[in-house]
Amino acid sequence: VSVLMVAEKPSIAQTLADALCRGKYSSRKGVSPACSVHEFEGDFYGQRAWFKVTSCAGHVYNIDFPPEYNAWDRVNPVTLYGARTIKNEANPKLRMPKHFQEEGKGCTYLVLWLDCDREGENICFEVMQNVVPVMKKLQGEQQVWRAKFSSLAPVDLKKAMQTLGSPNEDEARSVDARQEIDLKLGCSFTRFQTKYFQGKYGDLDTNLISYGPCQTPTLWFCVKRHDEITSFQPEAFYTVDVEISKAGRDLHLEWQRGQVFDLPTASTFREIVSQGNAPARVVEITQKEDRMPRPQALNTVAMLKMASTRLGIGPQEAMRMAEHLYLGGWMTYPRTETNTYPANFDLRATVAAQSHHPQWGQYASELLQ
Repeated sequence: VSVLMVAEKPSIAQTLADALCRGKYSSRKGVSPACSVHEFEGDFYGQRAWFKVTSCAGHVYNIDFPPEYNAWDRVNPVTLYGARTIKNEANPKLRMPKHFQEEGKGCTYLVLWLDCDREGENICFEVMQNVVPVMKKLQGEQQVWRAKFSSLAPVDLKKAMQTLGSPNEDEARSVDARQEIDLKLGCSFTRFQTKYFQGKYGDLDTNLISYGPCQTPTLWFCVKRHDEITSFQPEAFYTVDVEISKAGRDLHLEWQRGQVFDLPTASTFREIVSQGNAPARVVEITQKEDRMPRPQALNTVAMLKMASTRLGIGPQEAMRMAEHLYLGGWMTYPRTETNTYPANFDLRATVAAQSHHPQWGQYASELLQ
């Protein structure tokens, strides 16, 4: 039998081939100039099989309006909400549909290794649209399989190969819905506000004022915070700082009121404290135990926040580094909404791999004890 396996990026396809056949594969160019095909012989559910591993380069298709809706002057932006949509090839130069049709021709099974998020699930069905019609048909047997994985470590890829499931059409259709909403909101508001502002400000130095369903509301928060900062009027405040000395040790005391904005009030309390060398009396002693919880896995937002606050790394650079570590098999998939490790993730082996690092190797070894 022949098995076509499709990953989301060329680098992941090569990593997958390396893991499943220990590097014993041959490579060739496919129809698409962006995606190679790696071939090797192996076993697939007890059958000798010829494997072909290739990839796409993101989405195969994108969504758009039919040509008759492209004329801004003749189409009211409101009518876009009821307009039908079509799917076009995302990048015709890559020739991805033809690539999958050629590689899938006569194949017995299709295994989808797209990223395990909703976008990846959507791309699964874009690949299936081109491969399934040209596959060899079997009666009463599942021919399309979905690999679920969160790490590119060889052990995780092999486990995913042993526990194949089915693609999720509901998740894929949710992406179709989101794409249509983004298109209709973005285009209608972009056309409306561009025409509105060009009519209101004749000297507007731009031909397009774009609207993003996510970016524009976020921009409002940025502008609001900027206005708060620029309009802030600093005001002087006062606090009483007291230090006492006991048995050769200096102790800084905190004023329960914290701070006041009235100088006479602050001066009065300072005089009360400083007069007569009055002794300080301990009125209460409290004691509590603190426990530090074990570090949790980070979802995407938490990871970006921590990279910014702890390391001073911006979101774009942090995602680039996380993607690089993921492709190298050092961390799980960075675009995630969960902070729970998958059941098949070998956390101890991942930490053990860091135990010989010259900077944090000792810390990693202590975690394993």
